[in-house]
Amino acid sequence: MARLLIVAAGALIDADGRVLLARRPQGKAMAGLWEFPGGKLDAGETPEEALVRELKEELAIDVEAACLAPIAFSSTFSGEFHLLMPLFACRKWKGVARPIEADGLAWVRPRDFSSYEMPLADRPLAAQLRDLL
Repeated sequence: MARLLIVAAGALIDADGRVLLARRPQGKAMAGLWEFPGGKLDAGETPEEALVRELKEELAIDVEAACLAPIAFSSTFSGEFHLLMPLFACRKWKGVARPIEADGLAWVRPRDFSSYEMPLADRPLAAQLRDLL
Protein backbone atom coordinates (compact mmCIF):
# COMPACT_ATOMS: atom_id res chain seq x y z
CA MET A 1 0.00 0.00 0.00
CA ALA A 2 1.36 3.39 -1.01
CA ARG A 3 2.12 6.11 1.50
CA LEU A 4 -0.25 9.10 1.40
CA LEU A 5 1.38 12.50 0.94
CA ILE A 6 -0.74 15.64 1.35
CA VAL A 7 0.47 18.82 -0.32
CA ALA A 8 -1.51 22.07 -0.01
CA ALA A 9 -1.47 24.38 -3.03
CA GLY A 10 -2.61 27.96 -3.49
CA ALA A 11 -4.14 29.78 -6.44
CA LEU A 12 -3.25 33.41 -5.76
CA ILE A 13 -5.65 35.43 -7.91
CA ASP A 14 -4.89 39.09 -8.58
CA ALA A 15 -7.35 41.91 -9.30
CA ASP A 16 -7.06 41.22 -13.06
CA GLY A 17 -8.04 37.54 -12.63
CA ARG A 18 -4.52 36.25 -13.24
CA VAL A 19 -3.16 33.34 -11.20
CA LEU A 20 0.40 33.04 -9.89
CA LEU A 21 2.46 30.07 -11.09
CA ALA A 22 5.94 29.26 -9.77
CA ARG A 23 8.67 27.45 -11.74
CA ARG A 24 10.28 24.56 -9.86
CA PRO A 25 13.98 25.24 -9.22
CA GLN A 26 16.91 23.35 -10.69
CA GLY A 27 18.08 20.50 -8.49
CA LYS A 28 14.54 19.57 -7.38
CA ALA A 29 12.28 16.91 -8.82
CA MET A 30 10.37 18.17 -11.87
CA ALA A 31 12.71 21.19 -12.22
CA GLY A 32 11.51 23.76 -14.72
CA LEU A 33 7.84 22.81 -14.51
CA TRP A 34 5.25 25.41 -13.47
CA GLU A 35 3.08 24.77 -10.43
CA PHE A 36 0.71 26.34 -7.97
CA PRO A 37 2.81 27.39 -4.95
CA GLY A 38 2.51 25.42 -1.73
CA GLY A 39 4.03 22.41 -0.07
CA LYS A 40 3.86 19.39 2.19
CA LEU A 41 2.08 19.41 5.51
CA ASP A 42 4.30 19.20 8.57
CA ALA A 43 3.23 16.90 11.41
CA GLY A 44 0.12 18.23 13.08
CA GLU A 45 -0.57 20.93 10.47
CA THR A 46 -3.85 21.47 8.68
CA PRO A 47 -3.67 22.11 4.91
CA GLU A 48 -4.50 25.77 5.55
CA GLU A 49 -1.73 26.15 8.14
CA ALA A 50 0.76 24.48 5.81
CA LEU A 51 -0.20 26.74 2.91
CA VAL A 52 0.09 29.91 5.03
CA ARG A 53 3.59 28.77 6.13
CA GLU A 54 4.68 27.73 2.63
CA LEU A 55 3.53 30.98 1.00
CA LYS A 56 5.56 32.92 3.56
CA GLU A 57 8.64 30.71 3.00
CA GLU A 58 8.39 30.46 -0.79
CA LEU A 59 7.00 33.87 -1.79
CA ALA A 60 7.54 36.16 1.24
CA ILE A 61 3.83 37.01 1.47
CA ASP A 62 1.50 36.91 4.45
CA VAL A 63 -1.83 35.14 4.08
CA GLU A 64 -4.47 34.57 6.73
CA ALA A 65 -6.07 31.12 6.80
CA ALA A 66 -9.50 32.79 6.75
CA CYS A 67 -8.66 34.14 3.26
CA LEU A 68 -8.15 30.63 1.82
CA ALA A 69 -11.14 29.05 0.08
CA PRO A 70 -10.93 25.36 -0.89
CA ILE A 71 -11.91 25.04 -4.55
CA ALA A 72 -10.50 21.79 -5.97
CA PHE A 73 -8.20 18.85 -5.32
CA SER A 74 -6.17 16.35 -7.28
CA SER A 75 -5.39 12.75 -6.37
CA THR A 76 -2.40 11.19 -8.13
CA PHE A 77 -0.37 8.00 -7.71
CA SER A 78 3.33 8.56 -8.37
CA GLY A 79 4.59 5.00 -7.97
CA GLU A 80 6.26 5.83 -4.65
CA PHE A 81 3.34 7.49 -2.90
CA HIS A 82 -0.19 8.71 -3.44
CA LEU A 83 -0.39 12.51 -3.63
CA LEU A 84 -3.51 14.30 -2.45
CA MET A 85 -3.37 18.01 -3.27
CA PRO A 86 -6.11 20.39 -2.12
CA LEU A 87 -6.14 23.71 -3.99
CA PHE A 88 -7.18 26.89 -2.17
CA ALA A 89 -8.08 30.17 -3.86
CA CYS A 90 -6.69 33.32 -2.29
CA ARG A 91 -7.45 36.87 -3.40
CA LYS A 92 -6.03 38.74 -0.39
CA TRP A 93 -2.47 38.75 0.95
CA LYS A 94 0.11 41.18 2.30
CA GLY A 95 3.36 41.84 0.49
CA VAL A 96 4.62 41.35 -3.04
CA ALA A 97 5.25 37.78 -4.16
CA ARG A 98 8.95 37.13 -4.79
CA PRO A 99 10.53 33.87 -6.01
CA ILE A 100 12.43 32.89 -2.84
CA GLU A 101 12.50 29.13 -3.67
CA ALA A 102 11.29 29.18 -7.29
CA ASP A 103 13.27 29.85 -10.47
CA GLY A 104 10.61 32.32 -11.54
CA LEU A 105 7.04 33.48 -11.14
CA ALA A 106 4.38 34.20 -13.75
CA TRP A 107 0.97 35.82 -13.45
CA VAL A 108 -1.09 33.79 -15.92
CA ARG A 109 -4.61 34.10 -17.26
CA PRO A 110 -6.42 30.79 -16.64
CA ARG A 111 -7.10 30.37 -20.38
CA ASP A 112 -3.30 30.36 -20.90
CA PHE A 113 -2.46 27.60 -18.37
CA SER A 114 -1.94 25.12 -21.22
CA SER A 115 1.09 27.17 -22.37
CA TYR A 116 2.89 26.24 -19.13
CA GLU A 117 4.21 22.72 -18.63
CA MET A 118 3.00 21.51 -15.22
CA PRO A 119 3.55 18.49 -12.97
CA LEU A 120 0.95 15.74 -13.33
CA ALA A 121 -0.80 16.64 -10.05
CA ASP A 122 -1.22 20.32 -11.03
CA ARG A 123 -2.80 19.68 -14.45
CA PRO A 124 -6.32 18.73 -13.28
CA LEU A 125 -6.24 21.66 -10.84
CA ALA A 126 -5.41 24.04 -13.68
CA ALA A 127 -8.32 22.68 -15.73
CA GLN A 128 -10.75 22.97 -12.81
CA LEU A 129 -9.56 26.47 -11.99
CA ARG A 130 -9.84 27.57 -15.62
CA ASP A 131 -13.46 26.38 -15.67
CA LEU A 132 -14.27 28.13 -12.37
CA LEU A 133 -12.71 31.47 -13.33
